Amino acid sequence: MMMMRRFRIRTNSFYRHMSTNKKPKQQLVRGLSNLFDRPHRIILIRHAESLGNVDENEYVTTPDWKISLSEKGKEQAQVAGERLCDIIGDRGKVFFYVSPYMRTRQTLDEILKSFSRSQVIGIREEPRIVEQQFGNFQDYDAVKRAKIDRSCFGRFFYRFPNGESGLDVYNRVTSFISTLFRDALQLRAKMGGLENMNLVIVTHGLTLRLFLMRWFQYNVLEFETTQNPKNADVVVMERTHADSGVQYFKPCEDSMKRMSFPEWERSKVGGLEKKYSFGKCE
Repeated sequence: MMMMRRFRIRTNSFYRHMSTNKKPKQQLVRGLSNLFDRPHRIILIRHAESLGNVDENEYVTTPDWKISLSEKGKEQAQVAGERLCDIIGDRGKVFFYVSPYMRTRQTLDEILKSFSRSQVIGIREEPRIVEQQFGNFQDYDAVKRAKIDRSCFGRFFYRFPNGESGLDVYNRVTSFISTLFRDALQLRAKMGGLENMNLVIVTHGLTLRLFLMRWFQYNVLEFETTQNPKNADVVVMERTHADSGVQYFKPCEDSMKRMSFPEWERSKVGGLEKKYSFGKCE
C-alpha cells in the first residue's frame, strides 16, 4: 500500500508539471525522439547488373543466389560506391547490411573500395533481404508463364509455384526493419550518438521497393504502380525533424519518382496534420 501511495504521489506531481507547462506534449515528444535517436541516413542500393540481367537463361543453369555480376555491373558498383562516399563524406560512419546472394556481395565488395576502414563500423549478411523466391528456375518456360500471370493478378499477392509472393517478402522485410531499430539503439550506445551514422542496405529491386512501401506506409494499389530501380541505383532516406521535434526519414525525390512512387504524405506528425513533398538528393 505504501509503494502504491508513493507511485500515485509521483504520478500526480508529474501530471501537475505537465499541466502547468506551456508546451508539454511537444517537449515530451522531443524528449522521446532524442532518446531514440535515428541514424543520419538509411540508404538502399539495388545490386549492380548481373549475368541474369543480361541473359535470363542464366537462371536455368545457375542457382539464383550464385549468379554473379557482369563486367559492366562491377563498373556500376564502383560508381555507386563513389557516389555513396560523396553523400556520406569523409567523417561519416557506415554500417552495411547485405543480401547473401553473390551479386549483392560482389556489389558491396566494389562499394567498399571507396571507403576507409575507419569509416566502416560493421557488415552483416542478412537473409531477410534476399530476392523474392521465384520457385524452380530450371523450368524457365513455367517461370515465364508465372510472370505473365503475376502481371495479370498483381505483384503483391501473386505467389509463384514453390516460391514467394510479394506479401511474403513484405513480411520478412517488416521483421528486418524491427532489427534495424534495435541495431540503431546498440550503435547509439556504442558510438555515443548517431549523428554521423549511415545504415546502408545492399539488396534487390523488389525487396527494396517493399522496404519503402513498409517504411512509408504505401498501400497495395500504390505499390502496384511502382517499378524496380535501375541496377546499382542509390535511394537515400535522410533524417529530418518535424516542427514538434519528432525525427523521421524523408525520401529522396529523384529516386522515388524513378520508381514511380506517388508523392509521399506523412500525417499526424506530433499530433499535427502535415504534408511533405520528397526531399532533394544530395
